[in-house]
Amino acid sequence: MLKHTAVPGPWTLHAETPAPDADAGVLAHLPVTATVPGTVHTDLLAAGLIDDPYLDRNELLTPWIGRSRWRYETTLPEPSSAERTDLVLDGLDTLATVTVGGVERLRTRNMFRSYRVPLDPADGAGLAVTFDSPWGPFDDLDDEERRAFDSPSAHIRKMACNFGWDWGPTLATAGLWRPVRIESWSVARLAETRVEVRAEQDAAGWRGVVEVGVELERTTTAHDVGLVVRVAGRAVDVVVPAAQTAAQVTVEVPLGEDDLWWPRGSGDQPLHDVAVRLTDRETGEPLDAADRRVGFRSVEVRREPDADGESFAFVVNGRPVAALGFNWIPDDCFPHRVTHDDVAARLRDAAEANANILRVWGGGLYESDDFYAQCDELGFLVWQDFAFACAPYPEHEWMLAEVEAEARENVVRLMSHPSLVIWNGNNENWLGWDDWGWKERLGDRPWGERYYLEVLPRVVAEVSPHAFYWPGSPYSGTPEVYSNDRSRGVVHLWDGWNEQGYQVFLEDRARFVSEFGWQGPPAWRTLTDAVHDDPLTPSSEGVLHHQKAVDGSLKLSRGLAPYLDEPTDMTDWHWAMQLNQARALTFAIEHFRSLRPVNMGSIVWQLNDCWPVASWAVVDSAGRRRPAWFAVRAAFAPRLATIQPRAGGLTLVLVNDTGRPWSGSATVRRRGLDGRVLAEQPVTFEAGPVASTTVPLDPALSVPGDPAAELLVADVDGAARAWRYFAVDRDLAYPAPRLDVTTAAPAGGDVDVTVTTDAFVRDLTVHADRLGAAASASDALVTLLPGESVTFRVAGGDPGVVAGLHGQAPVVRHAGDLVG
Repeated sequence: MLKHTAVPGPWTLHAETPAPDADAGVLAHLPVTATVPGTVHTDLLAAGLIDDPYLDRNELLTPWIGRSRWRYETTLPEPSSAERTDLVLDGLDTLATVTVGGVERLRTRNMFRSYRVPLDPADGAGLAVTFDSPWGPFDDLDDEERRAFDSPSAHIRKMACNFGWDWGPTLATAGLWRPVRIESWSVARLAETRVEVRAEQDAAGWRGVVEVGVELERTTTAHDVGLVVRVAGRAVDVVVPAAQTAAQVTVEVPLGEDDLWWPRGSGDQPLHDVAVRLTDRETGEPLDAADRRVGFRSVEVRREPDADGESFAFVVNGRPVAALGFNWIPDDCFPHRVTHDDVAARLRDAAEANANILRVWGGGLYESDDFYAQCDELGFLVWQDFAFACAPYPEHEWMLAEVEAEARENVVRLMSHPSLVIWNGNNENWLGWDDWGWKERLGDRPWGERYYLEVLPRVVAEVSPHAFYWPGSPYSGTPEVYSNDRSRGVVHLWDGWNEQGYQVFLEDRARFVSEFGWQGPPAWRTLTDAVHDDPLTPSSEGVLHHQKAVDGSLKLSRGLAPYLDEPTDMTDWHWAMQLNQARALTFAIEHFRSLRPVNMGSIVWQLNDCWPVASWAVVDSAGRRRPAWFAVRAAFAPRLATIQPRAGGLTLVLVNDTGRPWSGSATVRRRGLDGRVLAEQPVTFEAGPVASTTVPLDPALSVPGDPAAELLVADVDGAARAWRYFAVDRDLAYPAPRLDVTTAAPAGGDVDVTVTTDAFVRDLTVHADRLGAAASASDALVTLLPGESVTFRVAGGDPGVVAGLHGQAPVVRHAGDLVG
């Protein structure tokens, strides 16, 4: 009998033990209908009992929810005639007690695991799942332990950012956050299916290897079972004797070059179905099945000593890959709300920004199967953190066991994805040990090192032996060397944002940067849809509530100060801070890429937001692309021209991150802001695959006559223009351009907005969200010389509104608006 599934429901939500400060008005309306998958917060929101915690300062009305005890109830469906019936809970958040027919059957304390409870018809039909407050383990500590291990997330296996982060609210959730189902089966089932896939090359060419390992759970029926694995037209069939509960099958597939899976930008992503089938050898009946969608590729992380220290570079199918991408956080504080289309939209944002790698950050989740499947299809490399972030973690025996079980389940679940290329032990915990005073505070207490150097690498090696494991981000390769050592391993660079300004990036020759970024506000409409302060100012209560970084507003101001005076007008302030975020990311990325091949990776913090907030994201929580997104798209271009300082003066650096050689010519001109050519230098160049070449510039170009009125422009075959300025914005003699704006409506409902200027204009941007909630522009941050024009395609806006714009703020902005 093939395994049968059913879904229990409907569900109701009850307050088991409300917190002392619970909202009496909410309690009076309980119980309410509940949604599974879901959370308490979203059930109360759906019932109209709480206001949206994402809006204004409503978050401050919700802490009691996370400190209460809640109960979900339903009735189980009638049992089938199968030998076994199980209750399967794919995700419980987090401290759950499961009772069936009033009898306790399960207690859990790990959000990242699934659970299975055997059922019996005698158990009864009533199912209840009760959730204790996730704050409980931290609240129960004595004062000394609470001071030593001061993060509530370190005492529970739960999404750390639920307890608040420097970009997220404190919404400590509880609920059945992944599906619940009833599975009925007989004879045997696939309790675990491990599918490891790789490509190998020898003198005869490429071949694909699929290794399938299964663990079986059996009933008392003693039957031999058949295990069949099919992939790419090949099949292997083995018998698993009645007394055996494990089996291993290997299938080899001949491959051509066209059959290899490549990261995006390096080639195609052919995928193949792997079908695993379990049958009863006596009756021939199907028993269970597992399916995977796989790609064949080889992956290594190349670490080789050199004159600059030690390299850190991804090599796929024998070719180095320059990793350019984003850190990924949970796309919603309530992850069950994230749909396939939501993931597709965010991955489209990353793809269209020329990214090829996403780092799934350790303070969030092991993401959904759908997330990794879409990454496979799109060709993203995935860097997967284990769920540890920014805290010392005690090494209690119960937690060691939980972490091992959690790691095994998630490695098994994700190991077949060609996109997944690295397992990483933690986020910033080595840095905390080195720099944040943990050594002094913790004394001789264990702080988590055992997870990163023993438990996690052992699980990866046992379950997925060809996978690459790295103990942390940042990490230098050994605990004996400072974790954020620039000459080796991977680094996080936050001195610029926190203290010194983004010019400090020039001092770093990091081998691989897995975190760096700059903050800015979300789109104007995203901000004003969420915050209704009157007046709305940079320091009004709602705006400050949606700024979670410590001293975030101060750091925004300090980061702007070297370049521009901080505006007092809210509209100008918003534009200035968005522009500065874009400038900082451009500056850092172009510098790192100009170091190729010393530097082989730049992963921006961060791609996405989980709620409307000032943050480091380039796409806000409403899916609107900030100007910083357009800056990153340009800086991540496969072929980049950038003017960079070197010891001997200014240089033109040509960066070629493609797999093909790049050669051509360029002309570098020193111009006045009035457009006059003051000096020029023709250049020819050649840059090999995934490499850069540097061309020194003549002093006649690189030394200005009047820094306030001149700039450098490089026009290059096969790359976008490169610009360099001799003075900061406030000191530049920006002309006052007259912008001629015309509109046209091509087929499809979009509107083309063409802007022509009679004078130099820098960072011209159309803030399309001011033209309609669904409006977006095709480009931003466009710099034009006198007489030039650019056409922005505006999608989703009301054509009449778009046609009525006349090139004035706040819709059409440029850097010169902020000077004078």
